[in-house]
Amino acid sequence: MDTKNVIHTLRTQKGWSQDELAEKVYVTRQAVSRWETGETSPNPETLKLLSRLFDVSINTLLGSPRKLICQCCGMPLEDSIISKEADGSYNEEYCKWCYAQGKFTYDNMDTLIDFCAAHMAGENWTEAQVRAYLSDLLPKLAHWKK
Repeated sequence: MDTKNVIHTLRTQKGWSQDELAEKVYVTRQAVSRWETGETSPNPETLKLLSRLFDVSINTLLGSPRKLICQCCGMPLEDSIISKEADGSYNEEYCKWCYAQGKFTYDNMDTLIDFCAAHMAGENWTEAQVRAYLSDLLPKLAHWKK
């Protein structure tokens, strides 16, 4: 879905007019209209406001052009599990289980692997397979490259 459609859909789901949305993000009604026709797109600061207002990630506002994965555990990210900063803004780099309120849950890769191996092992993967997979994947992610 394009940005114009995402903004229009989110606005109408809230039952807001273009004037009402414009007032909430400090722009003119004409600016909202141009976003919804695809003539222009919101600037980065306005995208942050819209993200908070609609409680969706900026990636979602932009039509989900990137496939996000947690840079700590490798889990695919969608809005319901994307982490948030202490101020409530989305942090599109991590899941809510690895990073919450500005703090990392895991500072040791072995601890994360132990936790995941215990919870991911089952019918399709043995604990040893989960450990091998994560031991290969995690060092490639931004959080563990530091």
